[in-house]
Amino acid sequence: MTDQTLKTTALNAAHRALGARMVGFSGYDMPVQYEGVLAEHRWTREHAGLFDVSHMGQCKLTGADAVAQFERFVPGDYAILKAGRQKYSLLLNAEGGILDDLMAGRPDHDGLFIVFNAGNKDADVAFVKPQLTGDATLKVLDDRALIAIQGPEAAEVMIKHEPVLAEFGFMDCARLMLFGVDCFISRSGYTGEDGFEISVPNADAERIWNTLLEDARVKPIGLGARDSLRLEAGLPLHGHDIDASTSPVEAALTFALSKSRKERADFNGADRILKELAEGPSRVRVGLSVKEGAPAREGAEIADMDGTVIGAVTSGGPSPTLGRNIAMGYVPPAFAELGTELKVLVRGKPAAAEVVATPFVAARYYRKPKV
Repeated sequence: MTDQTLKTTALNAAHRALGARMVGFSGYDMPVQYEGVLAEHRWTREHAGLFDVSHMGQCKLTGADAVAQFERFVPGDYAILKAGRQKYSLLLNAEGGILDDLMAGRPDHDGLFIVFNAGNKDADVAFVKPQLTGDATLKVLDDRALIAIQGPEAAEVMIKHEPVLAEFGFMDCARLMLFGVDCFISRSGYTGEDGFEISVPNADAERIWNTLLEDARVKPIGLGARDSLRLEAGLPLHGHDIDASTSPVEAALTFALSKSRKERADFNGADRILKELAEGPSRVRVGLSVKEGAPAREGAEIADMDGTVIGAVTSGGPSPTLGRNIAMGYVPPAFAELGTELKVLVRGKPAAAEVVATPFVAARYYRKPKV
């Protein structure tokens, strides 16, 4: 796309005022970096990074049948989800492939607040909306921006503005008056760090963004560091690590399959998914430590020790935190055991690699003490 055809978020002028390098991403003009990917990555790991994720698809599903209708498309049990909680789930097609991964929660008693991925949001709405029956209405909240603040100091920053947020744990969510406006907020994110995602009216987005940046602990972070952070956290990116052909079992996302839903087998692709759970899939997503050479990027082939190609890298790059190259990709289950020695073919040259656990960098989500 040209700059003229790219969509913009409510924070576009703010990014340009900060000197951001802008690129086209999922149809939007977005900041890839401000002072550099490495510096921004490290700042987020050490302090608090501020991200514009307003290109994501924010929706509200309301009505007496909202939860029951939503469960037609995902394998999670949302009927038992309490108000004030959200969870990760997967939008599945009839074959059990992942059309998208998403967050859906109950910030209030009025249905579900759903966030789709930017590149899939139009297709997701087109998939879900015509199939809704009964009392269920899906509304796209295109009048709202989405801001994420991530890092070990993020909570302190936010609690300064709203003390009640100190009571939030990982995956708690609420509808609150913040910064003088109606906001949806959750303690979650896409970096492996503690933090919050805040849905705000477009008209107030730049004011809130700038207010947060007034805190010396906070710096703006672009999509470049967002990608390296989520890779270290072992989090899949739709369209790369997962897609419409990938099942939750292959993708190592079985935690998104609720026990009650597996027992009922009443979700899209249940036959395939339950069979893979019982018998094993033909391939599985693994983490790789690349021990030598250049980074193994998406598309690099994965081979066994005899040189036979057995899979491919779906995401990869340097880990600023670990100081080595890491990657994710798919291999047959026989090669997925931790410690398995493999090779990745980078620019035609084989480099030693080892199957390792993910996340590569331990998550630091804040979980409330059990009482």
